[in-house]
Amino acid sequence: RRFAVSVGYWKDPYIQHFVRQAKERKAPEINRGNSVCAAGYYARVHGVSYLIKAFLQKTQCNSQIVNLGAGMDTLFWRLKDENLLPRKYFEVDFPMIVARKIHNIKSKPPLSKPIMESHSGDSLLIDSHSLDSSRYSIVGADLRSSSDLEEKLRKHSLDTHLPTLLVAECVLVYMTPQQSASLLKWAASTFPVAMVINYEQVNMRDRFGQIMIENLQRRHCNLAGVELCSSLDSQRERLLGSGWDNARAVDMMKVYSFLPQADVRRIEALEFLDEKELFEQLMQHYCICWASKDSSNL
Repeated sequence: RRFAVSVGYWKDPYIQHFVRQAKERKAPEINRGNSVCAAGYYARVHGVSYLIKAFLQKTQCNSQIVNLGAGMDTLFWRLKDENLLPRKYFEVDFPMIVARKIHNIKSKPPLSKPIMESHSGDSLLIDSHSLDSSRYSIVGADLRSSSDLEEKLRKHSLDTHLPTLLVAECVLVYMTPQQSASLLKWAASTFPVAMVINYEQVNMRDRFGQIMIENLQRRHCNLAGVELCSSLDSQRERLLGSGWDNARAVDMMKVYSFLPQADVRRIEALEFLDEKELFEQLMQHYCICWASKDSSNL
């Protein structure tokens, strides 16, 4: 992703403060198509962003976002630049990841200054495994324990009455079906008005999907929840079965076709892509799913 930004696929002035530029040059199908654990960086960023912004515009930013397994994501800063910050933005990841991110924020003014600019009220709270300002919080927690997650989010002023968007990108697939179901059920039962966006693998039962799984296993990477990634239907059903009112899912090739074609032509001119068939196969094995629960008919 860092390399794709440096080439010009999309703008992200903040990622350089979290991730150093890789020395080796990535193949075009990696930047525009797929890496081992993410398909279509360009399509993924724009597809997920489209849904997030639609939610924020619909709620007029009187809402909150909970980014699950956020890692080094820069969405908070990009939304602030676009004047699209929700009332509060939460990030959750393992304490070790959170500690690294907080260290970067504390040591780099381009990251810390926007947090201070958006902060109001009492002093900003920060320690090695959490950061809490009035608009932005980072929480170190294990997503496999919904009770622990909720307790820590509430300590950071989670408001269960606000419309809430939960974002999970390549997160649920690393949890067992029981663990991810527990997380999804917790969200559906906790927030009267909510939306969830899930980005991960799909169509994993065909030969191409099996090769993807085998490649990951050779790297000692276990997709504990891959059985739920068998089809777009299975992705929708897991959301509906967890208490969400409605759900949709589209593969990334479809997302790619939905994007503004002038910009697609621009990025396709950045690097020569001769493996069109491989690109399409990769894109057909990732998807964006989203579901909502809406007691107020938002």
